[in-house]
Amino acid sequence: MKLSIIIGLLLSGIVLMVSCQSDDQLEYVRYYSTGRVLYQSKCQNCHGAKGEGLQSLIPPLTDSTYLKTNKIVLACSIKYGLKGKLDISQKTFDGQMPATEITSVELAEVLTYINNSFDNNLGVVTTQMVNEGLNKCN
Repeated sequence: MKLSIIIGLLLSGIVLMVSCQSDDQLEYVRYYSTGRVLYQSKCQNCHGAKGEGLQSLIPPLTDSTYLKTNKIVLACSIKYGLKGKLDISQKTFDGQMPATEITSVELAEVLTYINNSFDNNLGVVTTQMVNEGLNKCN
């Protein structure tokens, strides 16, 4: 009997917490949490668990300024791959990132995760932003 009361109170608390969040907050949580799973399965092997990259071979994902000013480039790079020199955090990286089979929604989710992890705090990247960015890829 006591266990069912405790479980009922916990569930009520969770429902209350979720119902108090705005649509924007819920969207952020959904994008961020799904993006974390995508990052772990598709990106972490190269960019690291903490977005630290790999010495001078693979760029870090910890430079908020770069991330903020290159959202379109990031969407294009993840979707279509990247080859050539890249300057991030006062270092030059010259390698190749393979293209990734990923939907626009998944791109928005993983970019939301990257943009809000590793000491970054840049907000939600929406599917609309990703689609607009992909339309501008070279």
